[in-house]
Formats: sequence, C-alpha cells, structure tokens
Amino acid sequence: MKPSRSSALDDPARLAEQIRAWGRELGFQRIGFTDTDLSEAEREHFAWLAKNHHGEMDYMARHGTKRTRPAELVPGTVSVISAAMNYYPGREREGQDLLADPERAFVSRYALGRDYHKLVRKRLQRLARRIEEEIGPFGYRVFCDSAPVLEKPLAEKAGLGWRGKHSNLIDREHGSWFFLGEIYTDLPLPPDTPARDHCGTCTACIDICPTRAIVAPGDVDARLCISYLTIELHGSIPEALRPLMGNRIYGCDDCQLVCPWNRFATPTPEADFLPRHGLDSARLVDLFAWEEAEFLQKTEGSPIRRLGHVRWLRNLAVALGNAPPSAEIRTALEARLSHPSPLVREHVAWALARQNAAGLTAPRDADT
Repeated sequence: MKPSRSSALDDPARLAEQIRAWGRELGFQRIGFTDTDLSEAEREHFAWLAKNHHGEMDYMARHGTKRTRPAELVPGTVSVISAAMNYYPGREREGQDLLADPERAFVSRYALGRDYHKLVRKRLQRLARRIEEEIGPFGYRVFCDSAPVLEKPLAEKAGLGWRGKHSNLIDREHGSWFFLGEIYTDLPLPPDTPARDHCGTCTACIDICPTRAIVAPGDVDARLCISYLTIELHGSIPEALRPLMGNRIYGCDDCQLVCPWNRFATPTPEADFLPRHGLDSARLVDLFAWEEAEFLQKTEGSPIRRLGHVRWLRNLAVALGNAPPSAEIRTALEARLSHPSPLVREHVAWALARQNAAGLTAPRDADT
C-alpha cells in the first residue's frame, strides 16, 4: 500500500531525495528545489525590460508579474522542482573549428538534434506521475520554455548552478550545456541552498562576444545578440551587425565555447540531442539551396523549424556575404535575387554586393 500524501510529507526531506533519484533515472543530471520568492530577480527582470534589452521579444513583458511570481501563474504553488538535462554533443573543438571555417554553417549546439521542449516536458511529466504514484494526487504543472517562467533564477535558487556573466546557468560539475525545466507544485518541499557565483574575475565570455551584446556582467542586450538576431528577430538584421555574425546561422555559442567551466562538460547520453542531417558540418551553399519543402522535411522535430524558410534564407544570405569570395557563392546568391520575399531579396542583395566587392580585391585564384 502506498503512503497517503499526508504521511509521505511527514518527511519532506526524504521525499525530496526520492524525487532526485527518480529524476536521475529519467535522464536529468540535476534536480533541485526552491521556494517561490523571486523578488530580487523580479527587480532585475523589470530593470532589463525598462532598458528595452528584450528588443522585439514582447512576450517577455506580456504577462506582467506572472513570470516572476509563480503562484500567480499557477495558483497554489509553494515549491518549484527545477531540473537540468545535458545536451552537450561533445567534440568541443568542432564548434570552434566550424567558426573558423567561413564556408560552413554554425548552428548552436542545442539545435543540432531534436526539439528539446517536448522531450524535457515529457520527462518532467513522467517524474510528476512517479511522485503521484508514491504520494497520491497533488497539484502541479510542468514547464520547459513553454510559459512565462524565470527559469534561470529559479534554477540558481534551487542550487543547480549560478548565472554567469553571459547570463547562462553554470554548474561546477557539468558546465553550462544543459536545458532547464520546472515543475510548479503545491508540495512543501525543503528548498536547496542557492548556488554561489564562481566566475571570479574571468571575463572570457564578455571578451569573446562578436557583437558586444554582454553590456555588463549578467546583462545581455538581446538586440545585439546573434541568437536574438538569427532566431527571435523577424525583420531585417541591422546592416552594422551583419559582418559580425560570421557564419552563425542559428544561435551563437561563443560565450559557452570559451567558458573555463565547460572543460568539465561530458557528452549527452540522449540520442535525440545528437546532430541530425549533417547540420554540424554543412556547407552554407548546400543549406541555401534547400527549397521550402526540403527545409520543412529536414527540420521536422527540430527547433530550427520555427524560423520558417524565409528567415532561414535570410540568415544564410548574411553568412554567405561574410564568406570568402567565390563563384559558387555568387551563383547561389544570384539564384535567389528574385525570391518572392522582400526580406530575402534585401539580404541576398547585401550579400552579393559584399561578395562582389571582396572579389575585386581577392587574389586571381580565389574562385579556383
């Protein structure tokens, strides 16, 4: 006979340890617990919004204090179970090697495999059901980038890591290559000790940022961030920032690639997070040749699909404009000059002008 909820909660610390163990069985590297007080993070969040550092991400302001006060989003919430799942594909040199090869596409490591949202939510749902099997019905709701939730401050309070100067969460044992998910619950679970900051005087992430988007430690101006420009921005990419984007066509991992704590990262055991369709080594011109049907087919189940074909071509055009001059690239760009989308045409014309200008000063054998 399973214990009742009331008897199981006679020893909430024991239940918390059981939840951690069940979480590990389900593939989470870390499970932590916190209360719902995000008052300090709320001040930081609204100060960030006031500076308009969220750019066009209106959803970051749309829900008011529901994002910073869990009980407003899910009434009855008294505790948050925070979970971390590793997505690191390994072969850390490959990310840096790709950035050094301007004819190949760089895709953020988190997007090389299947979309993490559904996978993490399903695992959290299974964890919640396992708790329910043990104690009976309880109030809960699971999240993974799927609602107004301050994931990083919650994870920091739950002891899963600290927010680095790049604003990502860092764990001393696993680095920063992991997804976060939460279970909001009415269970009075004992909170863990918040993680301490171990960045010290290191500024590697600030120094490496191609567009200087990290305007202060922990403060990222999204309007300058390549991840924002390639994923969140729906319109034209500012011309001044295009040359700084290099060959990054979906996201940017520079700040993580140089973080000293990521030397402790280990490859993910999740096959679904491993690279698909050769996206970890694809040539820019080959990806630019995808028509919409091929784009939809090859990005099925991938977070990249949210871009849509038009923004996919926009991003690739910028990368091709930044590549060394070649006849193959110019031919590929010329084929898209009459694309139905004004957004694509604009970025293709810019890229072609860059190619032509670079070609005038390139060595004679640049196209060979």
